[in-house]
Amino acid sequence: MREADAYGLALQSASPQLGAAVGAIGGELRTQSWDLGWELATHLQLCLAQFLPPLAWRDLSWLAVAIGPGSFTGTRAGVATARVLAQQLALPLFGISTLAAVARSQPALLQPEGTIAVRMPARRNQQFGAIYRVTPDGQGLLPALADTAMTAADWQQTLAAQPADCQVVEAPPQLGATASGVWHLAARAWQQGERPHWSQAAPFYGQHPVG
Repeated sequence: MREADAYGLALQSASPQLGAAVGAIGGELRTQSWDLGWELATHLQLCLAQFLPPLAWRDLSWLAVAIGPGSFTGTRAGVATARVLAQQLALPLFGISTLAAVARSQPALLQPEGTIAVRMPARRNQQFGAIYRVTPDGQGLLPALADTAMTAADWQQTLAAQPADCQVVEAPPQLGATASGVWHLAARAWQQGERPHWSQAAPFYGQHPVG
């Protein structure tokens, strides 16, 4: 199959706002968000069924899902749904960091060989942080610091060690729009020949949900 024909569907459910993105590599990317709140898990599959047409499930070549950090319930529901779909359709499934998706969804940040720091509030007076280096072509992200829960003081210390031109980004409370970032990162991995099995995609919570 030509890359231009490789349609992919990406899901972002790590916040009360569900997001989806679908498109072919090199073609137009279609996105949509739904403010579902606590009912995200209940309506997720219905939203996808209404969003996908005029494409059919058989038209897809790969799937992608945000694996967290973020909402425990939403992340779990999104990953579980994506795993079932990938298994039933026999498609590769890309698990993408929510923080990486936040960075990739903002094209203005993608300065070749630049540095992006992404922060997201966490529980118990902590925060999630990650550091990414932009690839020379300005399209990909390489993790310099994987998603980590840390104190505010530790985060400031981490930032102090970054280049002076490091761009610091706060993850928005509603993440639906970052489905585009999930899609772009997965599409790049697809182009590079990666074909991950659905069983490899697992939620990243970063913290225990209780306590």
